[in-house]
Amino acid sequence: MVQAAVRMDEAELIRAAQQGDQRAFEELVRLYDQSVLRLATNLLRSHEEANDIYQEAFLRVYKNLHTFRFDCSFHTWLYRIVSNLCLDALRKRKVRREESSVVETSEGPLDRMDAVPERRADGDPERSLESKELKERIREVLNGLTPRERAVFEMRHYQGMRLRTIGEVMGTSEEAAKNCLFRATQKMRAALGDFV
Repeated sequence: MVQAAVRMDEAELIRAAQQGDQRAFEELVRLYDQSVLRLATNLLRSHEEANDIYQEAFLRVYKNLHTFRFDCSFHTWLYRIVSNLCLDALRKRKVRREESSVVETSEGPLDRMDAVPERRADGDPERSLESKELKERIREVLNGLTPRERAVFEMRHYQGMRLRTIGEVMGTSEEAAKNCLFRATQKMRAALGDFV
């Protein structure tokens, strides 16, 4: 079992993995797998694409771990890889004009986002309708943002990341991340005016 790897701190795991220790690399993957998958899912809104990004991200980490020099945190380095892959996928999606989340089935239209289970009480039908409308409006606004605006907005509001970290992940300054978040937030507020 990987008991020796578990006892190592992150820097030791990275150094061991850089020297070819497969168990140390597997432990790094275990430490970050859920946060990588969560970030990719939130940015792309597609479990299938997020799984592809997840695999590609860790493949790139495996191939390029020898280049990691501890200039930034491993978390930031990894999130930069994931964010860049997601941004590329979002750009390709815009170019391809990918289909909406609604697909036609033999039983009529089905919104794939409704397949994601909600863990709340069903409660008031009127409130449920408002919530569904708000969710759809937010999805539309997110889809209308530039890939960079969407990534910054998602990292801040869905991942809870600090602007400084977002700037590092995006390869830009904290101020640039702040400006990008401001633009995205303004667009969101304008579109959600009657809901807020």
